Amino acid sequence: MIRIYADSTNDLGPELIAKYNIRIVPLYVNMGEKTYTDWVNITPDEIYAWSDANKTTPTTAAFSIGDAEEALKGAIEAGEDVLFFGISSNLSASCNVFRLAAEGMNYADHVAVIDSKNLCTGIGLLILKAAKMIEAGEDDLFEVAHKVEEYVPYVRTSSVIETLQYIHRGGRCNAATALLASALRIKPKIVVEDGKLGVGKRYRGRQNDVIRKYYDDLEDQLKIADRDAVFVSHTGRLDQEIIDEIASKVRGLNRFENVFVTRAGSVVTIHCGPGTLGVFFMADKDRTAE
Repeated sequence: MIRIYADSTNDLGPELIAKYNIRIVPLYVNMGEKTYTDWVNITPDEIYAWSDANKTTPTTAAFSIGDAEEALKGAIEAGEDVLFFGISSNLSASCNVFRLAAEGMNYADHVAVIDSKNLCTGIGLLILKAAKMIEAGEDDLFEVAHKVEEYVPYVRTSSVIETLQYIHRGGRCNAATALLASALRIKPKIVVEDGKLGVGKRYRGRQNDVIRKYYDDLEDQLKIADRDAVFVSHTGRLDQEIIDEIASKVRGLNRFENVFVTRAGSVVTIHCGPGTLGVFFMADKDRTAE
């Protein structure tokens, strides 16, 4: 039997995690002198409150080898093979830590580690592919891992952020850039390419209008996307109307079997800040969606 494990950055939400019996290994959130466990004793809204009060941004840290070993004990006792999904190795050490834990427990022959080269529900899309294969009866761990890895280049992850304040606090842009962007009402599109964060198109205007423009730019790609699933993910502090509007537009394409609306977790919250929204999907392997 193959059991799916994932770090807490996958942002699938409790319902999908429960449906597919996914074992979550949480990352840590450091806020001042205190350390919290992602989604266990800290929430995105609490992160905003602390960040705003302290005028700085929390940091995150991968789980320890001991944490991974503890998580693996259940699989070892049950004789399960483990397919682990982690945030991009360019952004975190979680994949490497889990691999080392499996080796340290002499269980590496039963563990496959997928470097998603992604974050948030970009990881979730890959997990759903694996879950679908396992449900269909595929039981060769490394064959499933190989098939899932073939989908990694097809994941399309992007979002538009409302403010550069959080990225500035985290040291990813300087104060002058953040101030200028604010004055000009510039809202950058953040993209993930080959496991790294980058900046795409720059929008201007009110966030709701920017999100509409962002969706319009994606629509042609969505029309030829992989049909299995699409996520509309956001970081909160955003008008519910615009979230519902974008979800409705995606559903109106009549392209996807599943349209999920989710709230992003700690990692995206910390680095992108409030008012961020992204549409996460997978390009069809048999077609081109650039």
